[in-house]
Amino acid sequence: MPPTILITRPEPAAQRFADKLRSVLGCEVPMVLSPLMRIEPCGTQPAPEGIAALIFTSRNGVQAFARKSRRRDIPCYTVGDATAALARAEGLDATSCSGDADRLVARMLADGVKGPCLHIRGEHGVGNIAARLTAGGIETTEAVLYRQVAQPLNAAALALLQREAPVIIPLFSPRTARLISVGFEGDAPKFVVAMSPAVAKAVDDARLQGVIVADAPDAAGMVEAIKAALIQANALEGDTPAQ
Repeated sequence: MPPTILITRPEPAAQRFADKLRSVLGCEVPMVLSPLMRIEPCGTQPAPEGIAALIFTSRNGVQAFARKSRRRDIPCYTVGDATAALARAEGLDATSCSGDADRLVARMLADGVKGPCLHIRGEHGVGNIAARLTAGGIETTEAVLYRQVAQPLNAAALALLQREAPVIIPLFSPRTARLISVGFEGDAPKFVVAMSPAVAKAVDDARLQGVIVADAPDAAGMVEAIKAALIQANALEGDTPAQ
């Protein structure tokens, strides 16, 4: 049986990524969507007066800010290109740091950004961005405007893991890696594609066939890593590797 890709991102990101994969890989690659988290708004938007720059580390942060504030005259830095694109669509002047928290911090320090800055983030965050920027001389506070609520794998995903065919599991965050590790029941050969070394480190790899880390921490890097995982999975099945 051909390998199946199990997508665990929250909606609507799960569907967007599935559509991107289908556009690159073709519709013949089977996929199952089982979000391990759902996004819920929370918290109070601080008054933006006096804020010199906003920081967004996800599209959810942009959406949370846009719901709570009409201000579009504050420049922002984003962790990646997709988040920057959404910020621009909302009318914000966005600078993409094309990577991860480390690149964002380094870029803002190199640009000599003047504070105070405000990091809009979720309840579960990584990178200690506000603390690192403040330590580097850029006064930064943070506001938690959404929470990532854990939820179990759905019935389709659980059934998939009980089959004998390989399953490829793209993971985009350390928290998702920890959540999926709890649900690694079943004998299906499992290949994890991790967005970064930090994500790979959070995976319980004892029950995995293999872990591939994306060369770049973005959607394009994940797609290329999934291609490599498909080749490995097809070789395991004895099929002709995908081109």
